Amino acid sequence: MRYAERLRGAVAGRTVLITGASSGIGRALAHQVAQAGGRLILVARDAARLERTLAEVQALGASAVAMRADLADPAQVRGLVAALEREAVDVLVNNAGLSIRRPVERSLDRPEDFERLIAVNYLGPLVLTLGVLPGMLERDRGHIVCVSSIGVQAGAPNFSGYVASKAAMDHFARALLLELGRRPIRVTTVYLPLVRTPMIEATAIYEAFPALEAQQAARRIGKALIERPVRLAPAWTTALELLHTLAPETMRRTFALLHDPVHRFLARRAKARKAGSHRPGAQEEH
Repeated sequence: MRYAERLRGAVAGRTVLITGASSGIGRALAHQVAQAGGRLILVARDAARLERTLAEVQALGASAVAMRADLADPAQVRGLVAALEREAVDVLVNNAGLSIRRPVERSLDRPEDFERLIAVNYLGPLVLTLGVLPGMLERDRGHIVCVSSIGVQAGAPNFSGYVASKAAMDHFARALLLELGRRPIRVTTVYLPLVRTPMIEATAIYEAFPALEAQQAARRIGKALIERPVRLAPAWTTALELLHTLAPETMRRTFALLHDPVHRFLARRAKARKAGSHRPGAQEEH
């Protein structure tokens, strides 16, 4: 059975709430759910781009509403939860996220960066999840999807704040899943690799990194909506996660040996590619 048909079987007629729906992965997932017949609640902080996504999914025939909220603002998250009391959310996709690439040594005087990451990646999604969970418990059905990062599995130098904040939500989801026991409410964590979204555009080196397109990442989340597993992750990062547990010193030595040289090589590659794209006569591919 094709992906579109399977997704329709999972979401048609159901209410799916997607955070971070104004761009990137969230926008792509909203399009896919709309085409599959799901009813959408779109959440993001950028009102203009959120309205654009709303218009796009409505043009695809979806029933949809937009609710502007900044997950970093506790008052706005509480307001969102209050507005959702009138909604029966069947599926919550905690997709919105914030990433900051900065070594710990350069973050010693910037605790506010960690606070922002915790607010967006953990506290905001946590409060939202707590807000929709009573309705799921009352109806005895539902699905909570937390979009995480392979950095939580394998470790990610220079992303300590991001990984820590994502890991907090991961472990909340793990504990919630166990508490729910046999109740037909599923909790899924999706571990995504690097994805080409506006969030990574500021870091030029990522131009040379292999990365998923937003549509591909959205399909992985769609697969989670279809199959409802406990976790969805690439096999190679799960192997690294296991190695981290069984042989942490080996992992430390491997990263110490390879991380910086590989990044320097990729940085040179990205710089050369950028220089080549700006030489006389060069043309962009469309």
